[in-house]
Amino acid sequence: HYHVCHVSTKESIDLIRHAKQQGINVTCEVTPHHLLLADADIKEDDAEFKMNPPLRTKEDREAIIKAVNDGVITVIATDHAPHSRDEKNKPIDKAPFGIIGLRHAFPLIYTYIVEEGLIKLETVLDCLTSGPAKTLNLDASIEEGMKADLCAFDLNKEYTIKEEDLKSKACNTPFLGWKVKGELIMNIVDGQLLVEE
Repeated sequence: HYHVCHVSTKESIDLIRHAKQQGINVTCEVTPHHLLLADADIKEDDAEFKMNPPLRTKEDREAIIKAVNDGVITVIATDHAPHSRDEKNKPIDKAPFGIIGLRHAFPLIYTYIVEEGLIKLETVLDCLTSGPAKTLNLDASIEEGMKADLCAFDLNKEYTIKEEDLKSKACNTPFLGWKVKGELIMNIVDGQLLVEE
């Protein structure tokens, strides 16, 4: 089994698609920021857009979306990489790579991918849950009597991503100011209720 992290180019997707067609056991994942952004979105010298791999072309982004729809990409993983304000508050060539992404991954994808009709909700949910579990040979079933590992979102609740609302000590994200739908209302980990609003 060979797993490719952070697929970001159409050429990589073509190779993975070809390998799968040859019966090779290969899986891959994409990050929310590569699903949502392209290099044309980068604001001049803004280190919040510095990530590894870098943002690619609009054509690469379209190939990624197609690959999720085709089942070539079966995992969406955030590549959550927190950095302090001092680390990221530098020219783009001197700042570290990475952005935070855990809390807003689903609302961003739901608002700008699902609601735009680019990928079905069921496919996104599979890529965020059962896809990673299958890749890691974990049980992702939901059955009575099992310890719950679940999140619940209110898909009608709209809000703006603001620095003051972040629970992380880091605020390195290019998505500040974006309006999203899908606020987390419940988080259950190993059967324990952690968040309820």
